[in-house]
Amino acid sequence: FKNGYAFSRLPREGIGGDTLFANQLSQDELDDLCTKRTTLTYGQVKRSAPSRFTPAFVEYDKKVLKFDAYFMEEVSISPVENYRIRHVGIYYYLEDDSMCIIEPVVKNSGLVQGKLMKRHRVPKNDQGDFYHWKDLNLGIDLHIYGRTYRLVNCDAFTKVFLESQGIVVNPEEEMVLDPYTEQHRTPVQKPMVPASPDPFRQFLAYDTKVLRFYAIWDDTNCPFGDHHPCIIHYFLADDTVEVREVHRRNDGRDPFPILMKRQRLPKVFEDKNKNFPSCVLEITDHEVKEWYSPKDFGIGKTLTLLGRTFLIYDCDKFTQDFYREKYGVTDFQPLDVHKKPTKKVVQVIPPHNGFGIPEDSLQNCLSLVPKPPRKNIIKMLENNLKVLRYQMALESPVPEDKNRIFILSYFLSDDTVSIFEPPVRNSGILGGKYLKRTKVTKPGSTPENPIYYEPSDFTIGSTIEVFGHRFVITDADTFVLNYLENHAENFPAATLQSIRDHLRPQKVEVETKDLDDLIVEVQKELKLQEPFNTRKFHEAFHHFDKEGSGFLDQTTFLNICDRFHVPTSTILLKKVRWKGCPDL
Repeated sequence: FKNGYAFSRLPREGIGGDTLFANQLSQDELDDLCTKRTTLTYGQVKRSAPSRFTPAFVEYDKKVLKFDAYFMEEVSISPVENYRIRHVGIYYYLEDDSMCIIEPVVKNSGLVQGKLMKRHRVPKNDQGDFYHWKDLNLGIDLHIYGRTYRLVNCDAFTKVFLESQGIVVNPEEEMVLDPYTEQHRTPVQKPMVPASPDPFRQFLAYDTKVLRFYAIWDDTNCPFGDHHPCIIHYFLADDTVEVREVHRRNDGRDPFPILMKRQRLPKVFEDKNKNFPSCVLEITDHEVKEWYSPKDFGIGKTLTLLGRTFLIYDCDKFTQDFYREKYGVTDFQPLDVHKKPTKKVVQVIPPHNGFGIPEDSLQNCLSLVPKPPRKNIIKMLENNLKVLRYQMALESPVPEDKNRIFILSYFLSDDTVSIFEPPVRNSGILGGKYLKRTKVTKPGSTPENPIYYEPSDFTIGSTIEVFGHRFVITDADTFVLNYLENHAENFPAATLQSIRDHLRPQKVEVETKDLDDLIVEVQKELKLQEPFNTRKFHEAFHHFDKEGSGFLDQTTFLNICDRFHVPTSTILLKKVRWKGCPDL
C-alpha cells in the first residue's frame, strides 16, 4: 500500500529462477517502439490493455512431469542374487519445482515399497541449487541422496512440455528387468512321464457320481465285538473310498460318522521289507501293485479294507444302473443279514435266604446296582398310624410255652407285622420284641410270587406260621372290629363274623356289670335321704305306665320323684340312661 492505495507487487523471479527487472522493457515492447510512427492527424493508435499477471502455482496447477526410471540395489546376504533392479516413477511438480519418487508395490516381494521419497525440492549439489525441469531428460543418470536413478521413459505430456520449452528429448531406452524375478517367472521344465489315463478327464466325466454299497463289518472276533452296519462310498471321480458307520439310537457307541476317511485303498502290495515293522511304514504309490476299483465291489462279495472285513449285502439304484451298463451285471438280489431272534433264557430266581424281605433281596438278581422296591405312597398316607392288634398263643410241646402271650401288630400302611411278648416277672423268659417289623409270607409261597399275610387271614382261633413258629390267635382289640365293619366290602364275611362273635359277649357282660354297680351307687344315695313309702312309689310308676311296657319318659319320671320328695341327681340320671335305660 502506498498513500492508502493498493499496488500489485510484481514477482522478481520468473520460472526457472531467472531475475525479472521491473523497469526493463521486453523485447516485444522494444520492437513496437522501433516500428512506431508519429501521426499528426489521428494520433497514436490505441492498444488493448495488457493481460494481468498469472502466478506459476496457478498456471501449472496439477501439471506434473512423470519419468520411468530404475536403480540398482546391492544384495550382499543372498547366495542366489548379487544385485536387484527396482523400478520407480519420478514425479516433478511444475507449480513449486518439487519432486517425489514412488515404487509400484509388487505382491510377495518382501520389500518395503510405495513412496520412497516424499514430495519436496531436491537439492542438486552442495552449493544450494535444486533440481529443475531443465535438468531432466531421457537417458541420463539422476543422483538423489546417494542413489543413481536411470531415466528411461516418460509420458506424453512430459514429452510435449519439454519440446515446447525448446528441450530436445532423448530417445527412449528399454527398461532393465530384475534377473532374479525373471528367473522365477520362467516355467520349470517338468520331466516327461509316459502317457496314462487322464485324471482330469475322469474327474469331468464322473464328478459328483458316487457308488453306494450297504455292508456289514464283522467284528465278533474281538472282545465285545458285534456286527456293525456300514455304508461304503466309492467316488468315481478319483477312485477313492469312504466308509461310514450307521448309528442307531442308544446303540452304546460313540457317534463318529466316518469309520474310514476318503482315500485310495491298496489291494495288492509289493514285497515288503520283512526286517522292518510294517506298522510304521508309510505306503507310497510305487509300493502298491493294484488299487481297489469298481470291479472289486459287488453284492455278496467280502472285502478287507485296512484290516477290516466287510460283507456287501445291497446297493442303491444308481450303483445298479452303473454296473448294469458297464459290467453287464443283472443280479442285484440283496442278502438277508438280519440276526435270527435268539431264544430268551429264563432267569432262575434263587430261593430266599431268609435275610430281609423277598422283594428287597430280589433286586440283587435283577440288576448289578440294586434299587429299593417301590412303595405305595397313597396307601401309606391313608393308613398312617393305623395298627391292628391281636393276642396270640404259641403252639409248642414245651409246657413252659403254654402260658406265654404274644401281641401281633399289623401295620396297614405297608402290610408289615411285628410280634411283641409282654414280660412276665419270675417266668424265666425274657420278654420284649419277638419279631421286628417285616412282611411275613404264607406257607407254600414261592420267592417269585410271595403271598403275604393280610387282615383277612387273622380270625379268632386261626393258626399262622411265622418263620417256622406257629401261633394261634386268641383275641383282638376293639379297633380291629371297627375297622373291619367300616371296610366290610374289602374283607370276607367269615373274618368279620369271627371277630364280632368273639367281642360282642364281652361287651354285653361289661355293660351289665357296670349297670349293677351304678344301681348300687343310686341306692346308697337314696339311703342318705328320709324314708318314704316304697309301695306307693311303685303304684305311682304302674299308674303312669298305662301300656305296661315298664318304661317311662324322663319328664314323668322327674315329676313322680318330685311328688314323693325323692332327690334326683342329673349326673346319676345320665349314667342310668346311658348304661341301660335309653327311654328315661
